This record gives sequence, structure tokens and C-alpha cells, in this order.
Amino acid sequence: MVPPVIIGQAVASEILLVGQAPGDKEGDLGRPFAWTAGKTLFKWFDSIGVGEHDFRQQVYMSAVCRCFPGKNPKGGDRVPGKQEIETCSQWINNEIQLVQPKLIIPVGKLAISQYLPVNKLVDVVGQKFQQNIHGVELEIIPLPHPSGASTWHRMSPGKELLAQALALLRQHDSWKKLQKINRKG
Repeated sequence: MVPPVIIGQAVASEILLVGQAPGDKEGDLGRPFAWTAGKTLFKWFDSIGVGEHDFRQQVYMSAVCRCFPGKNPKGGDRVPGKQEIETCSQWINNEIQLVQPKLIIPVGKLAISQYLPVNKLVDVVGQKFQQNIHGVELEIIPLPHPSGASTWHRMSPGKELLAQALALLRQHDSWKKLQKINRKG
């Protein structure tokens, strides 16, 4: 893992977004989803009524691992290993207990797999799940990773499942509250 630790603002929120780990640009920029994948992610959220600035100000953003895992010698970012995930899990577990979210949005297969059994994204994206995590009753709406390297969310059935997931987010009470706050501001 390559420092610095990157997390979003500490805000009281009914929504917790969980990514995999920061990319190589996020350390310099000091915030999660600050580069190419973030641009795509925030386009998705903007399409359902919440822009990037408002999202960052009002949603607790975290990650499975807090530091950039480094580059994969074969290209792209290295996926965090089992021990790294286990070491960092105390942070996200504590955040869930402190924040008490009503909705978790895990982004990408690694983040999704921390909360749901997932063999393939088609098995979970486009659905809503009820869970009790560390004594917190909440709902989970998984999203695919918005990486430019991934074509999953741009081709069938991923494109349609992403649209279903975004529709579920738009209809969720916590998302509606977020939109209402943004209309007042």
C-alpha cells in the first residue's frame, strides 16, 4: 500500500459509498474518486439528481482499503490482497457502526463482495438487498466499478443493470432526502 490514506469528508449521512481503494491520482488530489472513474461515477449520480459537489458534501465516502495498492506489473492498479483487506476492514467496520447508514453503495466487485456473496456482477447489480452489518439494519444497492478499463457498464447486460441500479437509488428514501437537501441549498 502506498500512502497517503484517502477518505471522503467525515459527514453524518444516511448513505455510505464504499469503493475498492484509491487510484494513483487520488493521493495528490486528496479525495476519493477524483480522477477518470470518478468522472463516470458522478455522471451517473448527476443523472439521478445529485451532482458531485453535493454528493461529496453530504455522503460519507470510504473504501475497502484506504491507500493506493500500487500498480499491477501487467497494467492497471493492483487489486488489494486478502491480508490488506483484512487489515483495513477495522476502519470500514467502525465507520458502519459510527455512521449507522441506511444505505450502502458498494462500487465494484471487490467492495460488493465485502457485503454480499458475488460470483458475477449480473447476480447483484440492479438489485437491492436488506442486510444487518455489525448490528446496523441497512440496504445495499451495488454498482459496477466506473473504471475506464471496464466495459461491463457500457455493454449489455451491464448497461441495463446499471440503469436499474440507478433507478433503485433514485427511488430510495435516503437518496430522495439527499435530493431534497440539495434543492433547498
